[in-house]
Amino acid sequence: MLLRCPGSEEAFARTVARTLGGMPGRILLATPRGYCAGVERAVVTVEQALERYGPPVYVRKQIVHNLHVVHDLEARGAIFVDDTDEVPEGAIVVFSAHGVAPSVRDDASHRGLHTIDATCPLVTKVHSEARRFAAQDYDIVLIGHEGHEEVEGTTGEAPARIRLISGPAEAASVQVRDPSRVAYLSQTTLSVDETDEAVDALRQRFPLLQGPPTSDICYATQNRQAAVKLLARDAQLVLVVGSGNSSNSVRLVEVALQSGAPAAYLVDGPGHVRSQWFDGVETVGLTSGASVPEELVAAVLELLGGLGFDRVEEVVATEETTTFALPAELRRDPLPVSGG
Repeated sequence: MLLRCPGSEEAFARTVARTLGGMPGRILLATPRGYCAGVERAVVTVEQALERYGPPVYVRKQIVHNLHVVHDLEARGAIFVDDTDEVPEGAIVVFSAHGVAPSVRDDASHRGLHTIDATCPLVTKVHSEARRFAAQDYDIVLIGHEGHEEVEGTTGEAPARIRLISGPAEAASVQVRDPSRVAYLSQTTLSVDETDEAVDALRQRFPLLQGPPTSDICYATQNRQAAVKLLARDAQLVLVVGSGNSSNSVRLVEVALQSGAPAAYLVDGPGHVRSQWFDGVETVGLTSGASVPEELVAAVLELLGGLGFDRVEEVVATEETTTFALPAELRRDPLPVSGG
């Protein structure tokens, strides 16, 4: 029974009251959580483009993988499209935080579109590494999820050289031209532990395996996974706020379960919390993916507080200070645009 269904709030409250036996429940609130620097930059990019040029501003794909953010920007005048051929000639199009293949940039240029590139700088780093290894005639094993926009963008940098694997199991069968000239890269939002396992498996097959100078998994993904591991030590239930198409949010649920949490669920907001999850639960861990605005976490906290989970303890894995400058296109004088 969903919490927001008619009459369910009272039933849910009775269930939790019986579970807690009249004692206050505890919430372990993860830090860091929510927006990373790349997501903040991407969302602000669309907001400032709307302020500078007025609506509509087109955005290729979801600017970040969170439905609440997308709907908010749509209400302000953003139009989300699957590809640039849906954008009127001469109009503005923003590339999402996940990056695009060079062919997408070429198509936008040929159609006279004014592009604003909101690709996360850490994704841009992976693209640069793909070009570098390809120029050195390496085969590149890319660890990532087929169909994810970030993977599609990275693969587009060197499609003839990149071999995609999803994890350690596929490392045993991936085919390359020359075992002595193999490099690996990864999607930025993967499980740290599973990616390490995949790299170890690749290194067993290819002892001369090359890799990026620093991990491709972004700092925010690593930090949020470290925090959820701390939650999993003491919480009987871990709630991860995030949308189902958010890779880093889904990974947080997996990491929580792998780290010992008896139960962990992904919720898009308070309306997706279910009463049956709280049977026997005294401590709830709460975190959110890197594309989740803090007001959604606050809404889940309010829900839990009203049900008796009114002791909030912050669990700090690390402090984040990373920031990124806005795209160069927004730091220059505005261009005259048409279309829309």
